[in-house]
Amino acid sequence: MPSFSDRIKQQAASLGIDKIRFVAATALIAERDHLNEWLMRGFNGNMAWMTREPEKRTDPQVLFPGARSVVVIAVNYYTPHEHGETGKISRYAWGDDYHDVVGEKLRELLDWIIAEDPSVKGKICVDTSPFMDKAWAVRGGLGWLGKHSNVITKELGSWVFLGSLLLDIELDYDQETVDDHCGTCTACLDACPTGAIVEPYVVDSQKCISYATIELRDETLPVNIAENLDGWLYGCDICQDVCPWNRFEQPTGETRFEPRNGETSLDIDAVISMTHDEYVERFRSSAVKRAKLSGLKRNARALK
Repeated sequence: MPSFSDRIKQQAASLGIDKIRFVAATALIAERDHLNEWLMRGFNGNMAWMTREPEKRTDPQVLFPGARSVVVIAVNYYTPHEHGETGKISRYAWGDDYHDVVGEKLRELLDWIIAEDPSVKGKICVDTSPFMDKAWAVRGGLGWLGKHSNVITKELGSWVFLGSLLLDIELDYDQETVDDHCGTCTACLDACPTGAIVEPYVVDSQKCISYATIELRDETLPVNIAENLDGWLYGCDICQDVCPWNRFEQPTGETRFEPRNGETSLDIDAVISMTHDEYVERFRSSAVKRAKLSGLKRNARALK
């Protein structure tokens, strides 16, 4: 008879979860030191929330008392479509908000686990809790951290969303991790138009097009960003587009990641003239709402 751990993996596959691993919920020490150094260098830009609750961010037992296991998952979001010339949206935001889609899959998985064992307690993390999703994905063996700081999987490349479950039970832990297969390749560093990847595995958010067009709340974009947008309205995929490992990309089976209204880019003039009601309707349950209407209009004006 399959073990409980094996049955969890089987259930995850039935829910459209592409990769899953189990790892013990022990503190992230080396990763904590790396994060602290990154923060000390000011590479988080205006994302002050990244400095809060450091103990929760690096120790799952502080975030979720009683945590014994971390279930890490990857969900493929690649859809075989191309961007337009301008008004480009990052591939991850073409469809429905990944927080909702991946969170739903984890909720269904946790509900199934609890139905099998009502004594189990768990916590869902999908890029909103103070939880280092990428570090846990690497520790769990989903893939390795690429030089562009995204997790790369051998099977799907880097077009994957990450999520985790914290559970208060022990599981059969996966012992193997994935070696770094970036080698001597510097394609992502060479291709970044703003030099945001300041050294392998280290991104300075303040130089990053994705950060500037999504997270930055300033009325105007920094000159170095505005002069190098290359048509990007929301986010940027350049470092992933050039990654050799993304030749292994495969179309996702999750239809909710297909481009809304068939759009992978938006008309710049339409964005500039967009009303609040139009914005709410167009980006309901979309990750693009993260930039707010004022941010999208600012980005669109910079592309004119």
